[in-house]
Amino acid sequence: MERRASARATVVADSRSVASCDSGEVTDERRVTLDLTQLNPDQRDAVEYSGGPLLIVAGAGSGKTRVLTHRVAQLIANGVHPMNILAITFTNKAAGEMRSRVKSLVGDVADRMWVSTFHSACVRILRMTADKIGYNKNFTIYDSSDSLRLVGQIIRDLNLDPKRFPAKGAQARISLWKNELVEPAGATDTAFGPYDTKYAEIYTEY
Repeated sequence: MERRASARATVVADSRSVASCDSGEVTDERRVTLDLTQLNPDQRDAVEYSGGPLLIVAGAGSGKTRVLTHRVAQLIANGVHPMNILAITFTNKAAGEMRSRVKSLVGDVADRMWVSTFHSACVRILRMTADKIGYNKNFTIYDSSDSLRLVGQIIRDLNLDPKRFPAKGAQARISLWKNELVEPAGATDTAFGPYDTKYAEIYTEY
């Protein structure tokens, strides 16, 4: 991989200078310098890589977050609009830390980025596009305990024996169907035996 001669890159610094444009590029005269000298050669290679998708595998404490935040800053330096950048983490704390680190590198322009957890990003996408698949965007998300209570209620409504059809068992079967992208109609069509047929019925009501 060929490394740039300079370890400094020009980055837009002021969020007021960033306009939402069709090209998705950033254009402005107010800029700051991104210093890459604090990175080791491997980290800098990852930050400056521009050949497409990039997978970084490294152990704890090796500077992965530093590489990711500098790479985001580098993308902005290369003209990618912050609104076209999505950074995904597992926790809200990690998302906040990532945004804070990028902001320390490029300034308030980082506020235009989409930094989120997996779950909140997926919820946002679903709310934006729910109407396209016939759902209301103001849906409610059930956690596992909410789901279990609902399954238990359905079992009672169908007059099924909760000992033969325990709520946790039905919940697990429904989860398996969902993971396999099987909708209720498909579960009914492919059910095998009386137990699976009843679970498919519970799934349909669910």
